[in-house]
Amino acid sequence: MLYEVRALRGREFISLQFEAATEQMAIGQAQSQGYAVFSAQPRTSNWLAGFNRGERFPLVLFSQELLALIEAGLNLLEGIEALAEKEHRPAIRQVLQGVLRFLSEGLPVSVAMEKFPAAFPPLYVAALRASEKTGGIAESLRRYITYQGQVEQVRKKIISASIYPVILILAGGLVTLFLMGYVVPRFAHIYEEVGGEMPFLSRLLLSWGTFLEQHGGFLLVMLAVFVGTGLYLLTRQSVRRRLIEWAWSIPALGERLRIIQLSRFYRSLGMLLIGGVPVLKGLDMVSGLLVPSLRLKMQSAAELIGQGQPISVAMEYSGLSSPIALRMLRVGEQSGRMGEMMERIASFYDEETARWIEWFTKLFEPLLMMVIGLVIGLVVVLLYMPIFDLAGSIQ
Repeated sequence: MLYEVRALRGREFISLQFEAATEQMAIGQAQSQGYAVFSAQPRTSNWLAGFNRGERFPLVLFSQELLALIEAGLNLLEGIEALAEKEHRPAIRQVLQGVLRFLSEGLPVSVAMEKFPAAFPPLYVAALRASEKTGGIAESLRRYITYQGQVEQVRKKIISASIYPVILILAGGLVTLFLMGYVVPRFAHIYEEVGGEMPFLSRLLLSWGTFLEQHGGFLLVMLAVFVGTGLYLLTRQSVRRRLIEWAWSIPALGERLRIIQLSRFYRSLGMLLIGGVPVLKGLDMVSGLLVPSLRLKMQSAAELIGQGQPISVAMEYSGLSSPIALRMLRVGEQSGRMGEMMERIASFYDEETARWIEWFTKLFEPLLMMVIGLVIGLVVVLLYMPIFDLAGSIQ
């Protein structure tokens, strides 16, 4: 591993880099060259830092291709070598070459991949580490691919359910903006020439249209500033945390978000338990998948399990289960197949989420279309109301 050593030699304070197995060995190398060492810490190599700033490592695709090569008869080292040779993206190829370098030094694959946390998350490394003891790396890869596919399926359902409402809102907003910024001001000029009394709401609508026509450029700049500020704020972790807390405070939505979180929690923990990871270690590894409020409950459950309480009791006491999940956990404790039972709990939660999304979209989309239609219809009616009044007076 590469270590960065900060040291002093004479009156010169410098930073050095040493390749060593441990921190003490790196300090020893610096001291042997006459430096007075102040600190030493591991340093990520430049090419790995470049990967962190660049594209995302395609972990699922890598796992699928590696599994196919292993099932074809190649060993793990040969499979990773083949994937590194065919990879045309420099940053990803360098990650694979780095893994190969550590494997050639005799390190296990989990340890080699652990040195690249930007490419291989702790959950993936833990699944491989558990399989190294039994030699079932292919099964571990297959399990992780299935896990990611199920998580991605839920995410795609949520995204697909939100696409149509977003398109409706954008289309309705653009039509309304066109009416207010182009059509209404022209009607306003016509009514000014004609004169006469107009209904109050029509006068109000025409004044808004005239204001948009006169200050359209300024309003567009302000809108761009508002959107840019909003996007910037969304990049701030504190702002995202507060938005999540606000969403969780909404009764119906908060319960749905809790179910989605619990589904991923149980699926991740179940995958680790099936792979042979101890339950307390597995809880620690999947804690990062939970929001802060559920993370505190998970820590409470881990303390109870550490004290000898059954998993079902700990989950019930900490509020990390539902009546159905609690019964399934008890069955898993009796059968000794807790990992598989947790995956079934996650599947049950996923099906419940899918039914709720389907029900919500069937209810929300017609309501949204009705609201947009009413807004556009109101604008059109208010525009033509003075014409109707004029026609009535002529008759």
